[in-house]
Amino acid sequence: MRAPWPTRILLAVLAVVTGAVFGVAGTIAHAYTLGVLPVGLILALLGCAALLIGLRLLVEDRWITWIAGLAMLATLLVFSGKGPGGSVVVPQPADGQFPIGIVWTYALTGVVLLVGAWPDLSRLRAAPVAARPGGAEADSAGTRRLDP
Repeated sequence: MRAPWPTRILLAVLAVVTGAVFGVAGTIAHAYTLGVLPVGLILALLGCAALLIGLRLLVEDRWITWIAGLAMLATLLVFSGKGPGGSVVVPQPADGQFPIGIVWTYALTGVVLLVGAWPDLSRLRAAPVAARPGGAEADSAGTRRLDP
């Protein structure tokens, strides 16, 4: 059963806000490195993926996940450009430097597409408990036993 319209609209607004917050936080923090380890990139991707997976598991409609993911990508796009003061949050890498900003852009897009397009596995039904080929049958508890 679907939620009523006011609830769905409230969920959409909350998805936009949380997606935007996670997108901004990830875009700002993705460049933090500890030596050569891109800690900021890893944590930003894990945080965004966790939010999207949580929404996908908790909310019946897939569109809430898409809304949050698109809000993440929109804030990434807005904060990747040159600001009014000339500052850039996601700079172009120098020659020979690892392009962490480009990796962040593509990785976040991949996470949003993967989680948003993941099929709903809760609707799959278990196969009926019946005799299986090869002499294996399932008992009433659903465990398989082999005939001697």
